[in-house]
Amino acid sequence: MTETVSYRRDGDIGIVCIDNPPVNALSHSVRSGLMAALEQSSADDSRALVVHCAGRTFIAGADITEFGKPPREPILGEVLARLDAHDKLTVAAVHGTALGGGLETALCCHYRCALPSAKVGLPEVKLGLLPGAGGTQRTPRLTGLETALELITSGNPMPAPRAADAGLVDKVIEGDDLLAGALAYTRELLDGEAPLRRASELPLQLDDAGRELLATARERLARRTRGENAPQRIVDCLEAAATLPFDEGLRRERELFMACMEDPQSGALRHMFFAEREAAKVQGLPRDTATQPVDTVGIIGAGTMGGGIAMCFANAGIPVTLIDMSDEGLERGLGLIRKNYATSVKRGKLSQDKADAALALIGGSTDYAALAEVDLVVEAVFESLELKQDVFRQLDGICKPQAILATNTSYQDVNAIAGVTSRPQQVLGMHFFSPANVMKLLEVVRADASSDTILATAMAVAKRIGKVPVLAGVCYGFIGNRMLRHYQREAQLCLIEGATPAQIDGAMERWGMAMGPLAVGDLAGLDIGYKARQGLTTEQKGDPRSYRVPDLLVEQGRLGQKSGQGYYQYDPETRKRSDDPAVMAIVEAAAEELGVERRAISDDEIISRLTTALINEGAHILEEGIAQRPGDIDVVYAYGYGFPRHRGGPMHLADHLGTGAMYETVCRYRDTLSADNWQPSELLAKLAAEGKTFAEWQRER
Repeated sequence: MTETVSYRRDGDIGIVCIDNPPVNALSHSVRSGLMAALEQSSADDSRALVVHCAGRTFIAGADITEFGKPPREPILGEVLARLDAHDKLTVAAVHGTALGGGLETALCCHYRCALPSAKVGLPEVKLGLLPGAGGTQRTPRLTGLETALELITSGNPMPAPRAADAGLVDKVIEGDDLLAGALAYTRELLDGEAPLRRASELPLQLDDAGRELLATARERLARRTRGENAPQRIVDCLEAAATLPFDEGLRRERELFMACMEDPQSGALRHMFFAEREAAKVQGLPRDTATQPVDTVGIIGAGTMGGGIAMCFANAGIPVTLIDMSDEGLERGLGLIRKNYATSVKRGKLSQDKADAALALIGGSTDYAALAEVDLVVEAVFESLELKQDVFRQLDGICKPQAILATNTSYQDVNAIAGVTSRPQQVLGMHFFSPANVMKLLEVVRADASSDTILATAMAVAKRIGKVPVLAGVCYGFIGNRMLRHYQREAQLCLIEGATPAQIDGAMERWGMAMGPLAVGDLAGLDIGYKARQGLTTEQKGDPRSYRVPDLLVEQGRLGQKSGQGYYQYDPETRKRSDDPAVMAIVEAAAEELGVERRAISDDEIISRLTTALINEGAHILEEGIAQRPGDIDVVYAYGYGFPRHRGGPMHLADHLGTGAMYETVCRYRDTLSADNWQPSELLAKLAAEGKTFAEWQRER
């Protein structure tokens, strides 16, 4: 035994207790202790064995801190082979979550019981991996191929009652005392002379329907996961489970697991796993920094963004007062919220009771005085600095002194907004992404005077409403939109220099982006960028080649999906896009007007220019201190802009490709494309000269 695993008896039943807080991860001490407990159980006169865990959960998975390190025996596969071969009836008692190696451990027991609140799952695919200790071989023998496919390729947990229906759980234990229920269930099995039912010995065959299921799954996953390798390897493993003897299937699973471990995609996804958790921490902010209670919220602006933000808070059980300047605007906004909830109910994403409960928490008014006692106000009006300043002047005179005043601005100067109030320490940015009730990213923008208390409160509130918060400093566009300008610039330049909208979007989508840059413009509305440019100086607008085409499109009434045509034509019923020859006529006319000689541009050049633009500007942002960490930038782009998680975000991609190679690429584009557009970051140049990565730079700070 070890200090994390104990063994005792309750009459003729042995009890193994795993106690490795906080989540009972399968560390070396747990594996060693479990092996020792099995030996002790085999040696005594007990008739059965119950495996359970102390604390808030069953085994929640492998010890991720051991990834990338030399394996220490006993490895998990050896422990589970010993558990599978145990000569006495074994029962796993599950509470909390049994995930990854935790579920694989439970699957090696002869029977499984669980509390109704428990969940089971195999989430390895989310880290670019696959279950490597028999999960792909035992699961389909218990559930069938279809359920196993969904469970393992989605990585999503399954509630215990559903797991019982699927065959993964044999008994749902009612009541609060799981161990007592598990012991009673084990005695029932003993009294009934239940067989030692090993999942590894259950039959599984691949018939024609199974072959069609697997083939369909491959096609669906190829579309959904855009180049990720782990999902396809999972299908390979499930096929092996249905066509090979169990031991050979295990070997195939192990081969493919090791291929995943060595795959840069898994390294990228593991980076994202840790980066998301780090992003929620504010550097220099003491962990015990006090937070303010946020029990009521006001939202200024009942448009699409304001309504979406209101839904975020209502979904978390926080009452919301939605403000608009007119009764018509307010009713329109509330109507859109009702429509969104009705759609969620119709699609099965939300129950009617939960939708009704959330709607009951959203009230409306046209009078700012309704916000006198709220704890947090989020302003979501049109992107005009003067308008936002006017709103904050009014809030300053109405809201209670300790209320937090947040602006949802995408670009504006939060310091200039805070400066019109008598409480700049209570002002910060909370930049939601559209649609706010769907997108998980929240940029929390620290102004010069923002207090530690409201920063800590905003980060805590973000997590409470289910967002992934990232701290940003004040600059035009903060982290995400500042970088987006350079990404979109290169997309526009590739277009006017020789590419087509379909080629640009297709290249980026095949590379892994959720949507191509021009299609994104059509979705958002080309008039939004057009109006924003009208308020900029010629110098601020930058290279005229980078905005001439979208300006011409808007001036011809091509606003994007909302008008049925932008860079593409859109079917009025399905919104399906199709190429439009008229667009290329506009592009070619713009190129001639600006003296651009069009040429053939390869997909590789498109991908390189767009991603390198993100990386170079991300480096500028880091050297200026606008972002705390390289990983924060990666989180912003993965959650806010559809950057493929299996590539790890722009800064991780730079580390993978090499900072030296990235610096050389920036310099080449500076010399061959535009010195104004391609000024190498000093930080990128420094890392290239020293042969270091952004990750190493962060660790050394």
